[in-house]
Amino acid sequence: MLPWFRSLQLKHVAIGAGIAVLCLCLVGAWTWHDLVRDLPGRDALDHIGETAQSTVVYDLADSAVSTIFNQQRIDVPLERVSTHFVDALISVEDQRFYEHGAVDPRRIVSAALADVARRRAAQGASTLTQQLARASFLTPHRTLRRKLQEVILASRIERQYSKHEILELYVNRVYFGNGLWGIEAASLGYFGKHASDLTVPEAALLAGLVKSPSTLAPTTDLERATRRRNVVLQTMLDAKMIDRPEWERARKSKVVLHDAFAGASAHGAYFFEEVRRALVDRFDIDRVYSGGLRVYSTIDPAMQAAADEAVRTSLAALDARRPAAKDGQKDAKDTAADPLQAALIAIDPRTGYVRALVGGRSFTESPFDRSMQAHRQPGSAFKPFVYAAALESGYTQSSIIEHLDEPIATPRGAWLPDDGHSGEPSLDLRNALRVSSNRAAIRLLQEVGIPRVVDLANTFGLEKQPAVPSLALGSGSVTLASLTAAYGAFANGGIVRQPTLIRRVDDDTGRVLFTAQDMPVRALSETTAFLMSDMLTDVINAGTASQVRGLGFKLPAAGKTGTTNSFNDAWFVGYTPTLVVGVWVGYDAPRTIGRNAFAASVAVPLWTRFMLDATRGDAPQWLSPPAGVETADICPLSGKLATDSCESHRRQYFATGTLPIEYCDVHRPSFFRRILGLGAAHVPQPPPVAAEYEPAPVAEPATEAAPPVRTSGTAPKPPAKKRGFWGRIFH
Repeated sequence: MLPWFRSLQLKHVAIGAGIAVLCLCLVGAWTWHDLVRDLPGRDALDHIGETAQSTVVYDLADSAVSTIFNQQRIDVPLERVSTHFVDALISVEDQRFYEHGAVDPRRIVSAALADVARRRAAQGASTLTQQLARASFLTPHRTLRRKLQEVILASRIERQYSKHEILELYVNRVYFGNGLWGIEAASLGYFGKHASDLTVPEAALLAGLVKSPSTLAPTTDLERATRRRNVVLQTMLDAKMIDRPEWERARKSKVVLHDAFAGASAHGAYFFEEVRRALVDRFDIDRVYSGGLRVYSTIDPAMQAAADEAVRTSLAALDARRPAAKDGQKDAKDTAADPLQAALIAIDPRTGYVRALVGGRSFTESPFDRSMQAHRQPGSAFKPFVYAAALESGYTQSSIIEHLDEPIATPRGAWLPDDGHSGEPSLDLRNALRVSSNRAAIRLLQEVGIPRVVDLANTFGLEKQPAVPSLALGSGSVTLASLTAAYGAFANGGIVRQPTLIRRVDDDTGRVLFTAQDMPVRALSETTAFLMSDMLTDVINAGTASQVRGLGFKLPAAGKTGTTNSFNDAWFVGYTPTLVVGVWVGYDAPRTIGRNAFAASVAVPLWTRFMLDATRGDAPQWLSPPAGVETADICPLSGKLATDSCESHRRQYFATGTLPIEYCDVHRPSFFRRILGLGAAHVPQPPPVAAEYEPAPVAEPATEAAPPVRTSGTAPKPPAKKRGFWGRIFH
């Protein structure tokens, strides 16, 4: 062959090879461009940890009880994840995690040999970093292109983050099935505990879910999840992460599931909706649903469960009492379009913390919150504020309200309200409140002055009350929450605290965003608050709410019933020193609840059902008389100091300076008692004041209490001069 021909051939070969190399380079470049063109850049990798997180709501004991989310995810630092879970995860998913880079060549070879031997894709070779890349940016479709993209991203992640950071990102990003993303949400959703508290078998079960969360979830197939858990335990034993005795105990342990989120959603729907609304009002909606807020609420889960059950049981009992139609069926209007509703709110009067709230029969059917949003007439439940104004004006518990059988002058003419509670022409304040006399309340309102009562109601938080005589009968409107909080002042030394559902809000880093401010308002003097509570105990012990005792509630308590015209609304607000609870029953569109549907038979049983559960185990205690209160024996009939001739007398509290100075002039000694000198007025000296029950703590007043208005006179003294024989006869 000629040299020039050989040279030509070599030249052609070189050119061909060059063209081939060029083509390969072009194909490679195009392939690389195709692979990376849709991949996230460095900026996106910088924000790989910024995921939509659930807002977590905590209860009064700082335990997670509910979440608000688009995606159920709660990020936590790796230091707050159980080492058992970290060990389990690495043992089953990537045993050489700390030794290799983005990919593990040794594992790739091992997986390939296993696939060939079994003639199928039997073993995966993805590292945790590859899985993180896939979960963060790629689709789950198994294609060569996606696999190459996964390797590229994993390499970038390995260059940008440390192994510790990669592992933290992974445990917060991975899906565990059942709508739970990240280890913290999974721990709470499956075991009702934080990720830091996971045991070895619990950690192994969760680590086993990563392979196939939807099919291996214990809520889907517990037996299969348990088998997978045991596989993980074996890998932990083989890797010497646990010893054999611990492995044996873990394998034998029974899987006990507890969904903290499901438990919360089963109770307190109205409470959590109020929390959600308050958060959205304060923060933007995206931050509430995706910002990972930590919300520390005031709910008491056990008390909330008791409230939900009390409302459910009481409404069922009231439904059963409704008369049946001729065909034997209940009124369809009652059971469908407009069913009978009930609401309940329980507040700690010392703090204003709402510990339980029920806004209606069913949140699913009607999310309208009747405890916080509905404005209704309170009926006789408003009367205590009239009596409180009277005590603040200088009246006493034994002051007599007279002329109850005479009409009252109003701008519309003379008015004598119906009064089925009492037909007496006069009553003292204590008994008038006990029997809920309508005429006594209106007469007292007239004597004290309507403007004074309206102003006092505003101070209590019961705003915009009408300045009319019927105000004494509750013709204004209130919410159940505001009325219950107002009653809380009687239990809290005269100080009103507004209902509080949220104590504090933190962001996902722990920075405090909001703290509830305690803004107490003094509505009454401490003395008047105690005197009102003392009077309101009679309502429960022997008055319109005596059914409380009949149903078995024994703790010291006070309260007041309220029933509106035509039996449209039934109320009862009652309290102990540490818990004030208000309940309401009625229809959304006001109409008669039923025949003779007094609060005593409609609202009181609901209150009692709840209180029997909510206060179970509580020690009996009552309010301690404050300084500025003294006692005397009073004749119930005359309202004056009792004598030996009075048929009965009662020990009664008075604000200092308001003690009566006159003796009973109704009960006079008999002729022979006067002759023998046995009819002299005598007031037994009261022993030192001592509470019958252990005194309850009362919050410190926000301001100095104003002294009560005093009547003229001094402390009672027995007659100084002893009568002679004829004087005793003709006295």
